[in-house]
Amino acid sequence: MLEIDSKNASYLSGPRGSLPVREDDEITFKLAMLFEGQCEGIGPCEAAKKFGFTRQRYYQILQQFIEQGAKGLKGLKPGPKGDYRRTDEVVRQIIRYKFLDPQVSSEVISQKLNQNGFPIAIRSVERVISEYGLQKKTPYLSTRKRADRD
Repeated sequence: MLEIDSKNASYLSGPRGSLPVREDDEITFKLAMLFEGQCEGIGPCEAAKKFGFTRQRYYQILQQFIEQGAKGLKGLKPGPKGDYRRTDEVVRQIIRYKFLDPQVSSEVISQKLNQNGFPIAIRSVERVISEYGLQKKTPYLSTRKRADRD
């Protein structure tokens, strides 16, 4: 059972002793909640309330633990896990448009992709163009050649 003493320190305690739990140890807190809810008999609702979770979140955590073990209790970064706009197909289309017409602008490519059902921003098109080195290259004149002209 998880107990908090007067100094706000947390301990996992049992009939023969206790173990200190660090404040930032989310895995141990979630595991203690599951243990109390499933094994100690206080039930999922009370355990979730005690640990500051909703009943729905309790069951999500329980499912993660069943499927992945303790490593499933580690919190993940929120947000998308990959490029959902710049998919492989969109990147291929951007490269295709750029090779068909090297002078075409990012705005035109973005507009064409949007018309074909690929919602993408102009900035995303510019990123793909720069990542693949497809931007316009200006001819370089050395200082010697410029001096010869003068």
